[in-house]
Amino acid sequence: MKLTILGCYAATPRTITNPTAQVLEIRNRMFLIDCGEGTQVQLRKNKIKFSKINHIFISHLHGDHLYGLVGLISTFRLFNRQNDLHVYGPKGIKELITIQLKLSDSWTHYNLYFHELTSKESELIYEDEKVLVKTIPLNHRIYTNGFLFQEKIGDRKLNLEAIEKYPIDTCYYQNIKNGKDVVLDDGTEIPNEELTFDPILPKNYAFCSDTVYDESIIPNIKNVDVLYHESTFLESESDLAKKTLHSTAQQAATIAGKANVKQLLLGHYSTRYEHIDLFKKEASLIFENVLLADDGLSFEF
Repeated sequence: MKLTILGCYAATPRTITNPTAQVLEIRNRMFLIDCGEGTQVQLRKNKIKFSKINHIFISHLHGDHLYGLVGLISTFRLFNRQNDLHVYGPKGIKELITIQLKLSDSWTHYNLYFHELTSKESELIYEDEKVLVKTIPLNHRIYTNGFLFQEKIGDRKLNLEAIEKYPIDTCYYQNIKNGKDVVLDDGTEIPNEELTFDPILPKNYAFCSDTVYDESIIPNIKNVDVLYHESTFLESESDLAKKTLHSTAQQAATIAGKANVKQLLLGHYSTRYEHIDLFKKEASLIFENVLLADDGLSFEF
């Protein structure tokens, strides 16, 4: 599981930072999460192929999480994209994007699908044979979701040394990986546990975009491997966090501890602060395993 941070700062524009966007690579899938201004340039800087992005998840319709989307969709057209593109986001995102495409006469030559979200409960919004994605309802000034990306349990691993003790043809290997026992020609039954190792434990990643401190999200992120949680402010501005429905670094750390996550990744920093190390310093008082997101950083989990 690889996470590349394209942008992780709050709305105020600066020449040295970018608003929220990140790319998650999980089980050979590539997902774009949020798409603030400058996302295309950041994709280029980080050498991420546009053509590999087939699913985009937008947390909410504030500009610092969205205003790069129509540009990216238009660029896909310039690149003669053929693959379908799926966009998941709040109700209204289809209207917002299509009116821009209409007025600029920039209709796509590829299939563009919008999956508009309205539920205030967690729901499954994407699933294939290896990965599923659920929403994490968040408490912000407008309708907002985070997203939980979960690997499915893979095949069991063959214990070739054990298998070679028996006259088992290779054509049965996939059935063995699928967990089935083997019956030899003489009727002897070999239990699957003798022939395989447990599969690698599946990983999961929770992206919690803009939100006030809200313990109701804990059941949706319990025990995740990595939690990205916004930390717009330091504790000295906790009153401002409450007023704007954002979180502080300490509040993000508190959520991480209560949810028993393995790793906390902070982001969405207000640009009022001189050093983002201050966020880690504060969060580490509450939760031990804290990482700082920053533009251009990649993490392997």
